Amino acid sequence: MTTQSVVFLFVLTLAAGFFALNVQRLVSYLHVGHAEGRTDHPLTRIRNVLEIGIAQKKILRDPVAGPMHALIFWGFMVLTAGTVEILVAGVFPSFSYALFLPKAVYAAYSASQDIFAALVILAVGFALYRRIVLHPKRLEGDNLEHTDALIILSMIMGLMVTLIIGTGFLLAAHPDAFGPEKVVSRPLAIVFGHLISPDAAMTGFHVFWWAHALLILVFLNYLPYSKHLHVASSLINVFFSNTSGPGQKGVMRYMDLEADVEHFGASDVEHLSWKNLLDGYSCTECGRCTAACPANITGKPLSPRKIIVNTRQRLMEKAPVMTNDRMEFLRPALLHGEGADAGAATVEEVMEHRLMDTYITEEELWACTSCRACVTECPVSIDQLDVINELRRNLVLTESRFPDELQPVFESLERNGSPWAFNPGDRADWAQGMNIRTMAELHEKGERPDVLFWVGCMGSFDDRAKKITVAFARILQSCDISFAILGQEEHCHGDPARRMGNEYLYQTLAKDTIETLDRYQVTTIVTHCPHCFHQMGNEFPQLGGNYEVIHHSTYIERLLQMDRVPLKTAEGTKLTVAYHDSCYLGRYNDVYDAPRESMRRALPVINLVEPPRSKDRGLCCGAGGGRMFMEENTGKRINVERTEELLATGADAIAVACPFCMTMMTDGVKASGSEVPVFDISEVVAGQLRS
Repeated sequence: MTTQSVVFLFVLTLAAGFFALNVQRLVSYLHVGHAEGRTDHPLTRIRNVLEIGIAQKKILRDPVAGPMHALIFWGFMVLTAGTVEILVAGVFPSFSYALFLPKAVYAAYSASQDIFAALVILAVGFALYRRIVLHPKRLEGDNLEHTDALIILSMIMGLMVTLIIGTGFLLAAHPDAFGPEKVVSRPLAIVFGHLISPDAAMTGFHVFWWAHALLILVFLNYLPYSKHLHVASSLINVFFSNTSGPGQKGVMRYMDLEADVEHFGASDVEHLSWKNLLDGYSCTECGRCTAACPANITGKPLSPRKIIVNTRQRLMEKAPVMTNDRMEFLRPALLHGEGADAGAATVEEVMEHRLMDTYITEEELWACTSCRACVTECPVSIDQLDVINELRRNLVLTESRFPDELQPVFESLERNGSPWAFNPGDRADWAQGMNIRTMAELHEKGERPDVLFWVGCMGSFDDRAKKITVAFARILQSCDISFAILGQEEHCHGDPARRMGNEYLYQTLAKDTIETLDRYQVTTIVTHCPHCFHQMGNEFPQLGGNYEVIHHSTYIERLLQMDRVPLKTAEGTKLTVAYHDSCYLGRYNDVYDAPRESMRRALPVINLVEPPRSKDRGLCCGAGGGRMFMEENTGKRINVERTEELLATGADAIAVACPFCMTMMTDGVKASGSEVPVFDISEVVAGQLRS
């Protein structure tokens, strides 16, 4: 080995050892969180890595920044192979992939190093321009975060520049070192060849080779101290994430209320799972989640990005104390920033702090509508909503802290089986005169219907929502569907309580509902409420309730496809309708086409128009996450923001497929001074039934 090789081996060993020590330390910090199994359905997880991680499916949702970031990522993947070759060659100078790769394969590899280095330079240049000149709102953070981003981008630029210039010097000294595939470096080599001698070019090559190699090692060891740790952790995070499966999306984690614990939910990082903490490592702070958050858009204090950043900051503050990490110089930086306290100087102060209150406020948590827009937009599959839900659970179950408006809701759920103080005996009054049978009546006769129509609390008591209930019942009757309702035996299944953090009340109501359904041997349930649809279909299995649950939009579309709905001939002028996507129907369950197709099939003269934010980008109505029962005193009302967007399409009517959305859109239309009607899709179809 040459002297240069020995020196490089020494430097490489030090750098690799320092990086390994930091990796071990970061992994030990994850053990602060509680255990959670995330290795099920490996094929689904591998598919997520390929689609979301490698193909950058989610990051490409942004038509401007998406391709830029994807290009940098793909460039890193391609150039990593070259990095390995460079580092090995630093120890063994004669090493090259050309020693064992076929000539054509090596030429393609060699060309990729040149081309992708140039492409990454262009992408990084645009990224720097955006940060320094354009200042996109979602990238605005504290000065430390901005400086960190500039450092990382500058190092990436430096890596690409030193690689290309170094190769150019080598080709100037030895033109036959590579073939014609070096389409970027070779023109540079021609320029160098006219300016300096071969010996000077070789000296230039060694200088830039060392600069490139050392920059690689500096970059690698800077990552654990940077928000760009996601460069190393994002693919791992995508593999272990459940936000795109396996399993149903948006299902809240099960809580064992019979466990011998004194603490429910999370108030600090040790109460979260290791995966929640890994999310903190993986956050790119790109702000896509916050830019899509309806609460943040309308001036509320919630920022999903801040929730995850605060989780990481608190972990970096507390984990060294909990793991007895005495090597303070190895503690990753960025301990304080967005939402953090001024910095704890002693162990006592660190332990007095906690994630809840020190970093995150109640107002932030209760502003959440649980719409999953943040989760949907995150390019590295972070679950911001899971952290919010766990913090809410702690506030309600452990500390009894929640908005005053929720107290009567909880009391009414306990006493009346409904979020509102309606008389439970009036639950089936909407069905008077319609000759609709109850499960109890059929059970007495020894009969079982094909379908249970779950009406829900809104559909049973709200005057506007009852019209939806009647419309859907008419469709079922017109198609001769064998169905029944529970009538007075139906009560809220507890979803509002669960979303508001009251898991104990939720499980009480849910288990009672499951007992009733099983007593009647129910197998298939149809409901017009997306919240009921999601809860009973996707979350009841946690408690042993397994049923086929179908949303009425899907059920109606099936009936229309089979030509079972007796429709009259559509006549009249073309009606322009804007459809509003329900979050619990869309982002939670991927039901987007059924509501639209149901209206198109039932009313051929309909013209569906889409607002700028629709389908999985749709803006929440503002009622989810318990917000239906809370006052909206800060910023613009979310339903008004959404309604104005729908009205701006010039539609003659607004269509919904959720009773909660119906209330919010109707109120929004009134607040906007418009007279545009709001219909449920079942009302559109029922209006076309032959009498």
